[in-house]
Amino acid sequence: MTSSSENLSKIEQLRAQLDEQKAENQRQKERIAILEEVVRYLKIKRFAPTSEKTHPDQFLLFDEAELCTDPVLDAHEKQDEDQKKKNTSKPRGRKPLSSDLPREQIFLYLTDEEKMGAKSTFFAKVKEELDIVPAKVRVLEYIQEKAVFDTQDGQTMVTAPMPTKHPLPGSLGSTGLIAHVITSKYVDGLPLYRIEKMLSRYGGELSRATLANYVMKSAQVLQPLVNLLREHQNAGHIIAMDETRIQVLKEPGKSATSDKQMWVSLGGPPDERSVLFHYDPSRSQEVPITLLEGFKGYLQTDGYAGYNAACKQYGLTPVGCMDHARRKFIEAQAAQPKGKKAKVSKADTALGYMNKLYHIERQINELKEKTGYTPEQVVVYRQEHSVPLLDKLKIFLENNANKVPADSLTGLAITYMRNQWEKLVVYCTNGELRISNILAENAIRPFVVGRKAWLFADSSQGAKASAVCYSIVETAKLNGLEPYGYLHTVLTKLPYAKTVEQIESLLPWKLAKR
Repeated sequence: MTSSSENLSKIEQLRAQLDEQKAENQRQKERIAILEEVVRYLKIKRFAPTSEKTHPDQFLLFDEAELCTDPVLDAHEKQDEDQKKKNTSKPRGRKPLSSDLPREQIFLYLTDEEKMGAKSTFFAKVKEELDIVPAKVRVLEYIQEKAVFDTQDGQTMVTAPMPTKHPLPGSLGSTGLIAHVITSKYVDGLPLYRIEKMLSRYGGELSRATLANYVMKSAQVLQPLVNLLREHQNAGHIIAMDETRIQVLKEPGKSATSDKQMWVSLGGPPDERSVLFHYDPSRSQEVPITLLEGFKGYLQTDGYAGYNAACKQYGLTPVGCMDHARRKFIEAQAAQPKGKKAKVSKADTALGYMNKLYHIERQINELKEKTGYTPEQVVVYRQEHSVPLLDKLKIFLENNANKVPADSLTGLAITYMRNQWEKLVVYCTNGELRISNILAENAIRPFVVGRKAWLFADSSQGAKASAVCYSIVETAKLNGLEPYGYLHTVLTKLPYAKTVEQIESLLPWKLAKR
């Protein structure tokens, strides 16, 4: 017979094994829950719409009790919502045509028989129609007059001067054609083979290789203007930056399928802002260090650590992007189980805080439009309304950091936001800063849309030319100029610009003021 001590020992071993098995089962359950969450998220990412727009009242959802019962904030929100409902009714009827458009009057006359015996006649405008003249290809023939004079030594000849210098001497395409090609590719997102077919349809036979050559040589002509734009941008005190991939087939030392980077920066003094693109095969920290040389102030980016070295070297103040933090919680919220019994999750609660922060920013924008809120007043408003919410959100993140699996979507979102916290709250200290890096993301969107059409660049030279052209057309748009008209003016006048002052006179905001 076994002794009681041996029995107790076996019981303890079995209990230990059972506890270990329970712990393993719990780990497996947590792992299964994470994998199920990932599967739900991937399905949503694959099949569901990607818009992050929220319902106007969504900032009220999933708040914790103390947040929902904030009497001061709720009173402001109710007043603003009631006033917004009164003031946002859209005018009915057709939108009138712009008064800036050129107009051609078509007179409709009565016959002599119909007017016979009338006391007087007059004209009345009865309708307007928007008309368009399709593209028309033509050939500009320069026929130069020459005069022959008899002199003591024989004969001399005098020729009439050419009217303008061409930006690309010897080119078969006119300045207008080159501006049209650049605008079609970089504003309208048309690849060169489509532009080639369009020109052929109208009777102009130019190969896409020739068109590509026009773009790359034009970029060289435009480069001095982009250099001045970079210097002017770095003279400001706020720059927003972002980067996105670009595939370049013939990049030395890189495979054709590897991703290279197109960097974008938006900034400059108020009313003289620019959007500048820069191609580089790498995503290293050396790129922003080069681009930001001479800049002092605030640098707003997403959470990419590649900007940290530039901030450290130049003493810049890094500003985070709340959109990126919110996006991670939106992903966690979308991947959570659905159904009537679904509980309010931690992602729901975090989004409740953040949506209220965005609601405050909408209130600030309305106040700017109505009362001309100054940056100093914006800081006071944020200190009064946004900072208390941020304090509550920080406490919520700290209290729940260890209550969710670290590798779950919610855990990753909490970790990301806590790591970025110091950068995310900087916007409350300066009224000119924004809560997110949306301006840089909007600035890079035309490139992303165009990339879907032309897919890749053949060489690094082509990618650099694209960066120059995007910089010119997007900066023109930012300053209220029509891209084709601005390009045509710049390409016409740059060949005559011999000094820095003459090139500076072609900056978009200077032409916009004329």
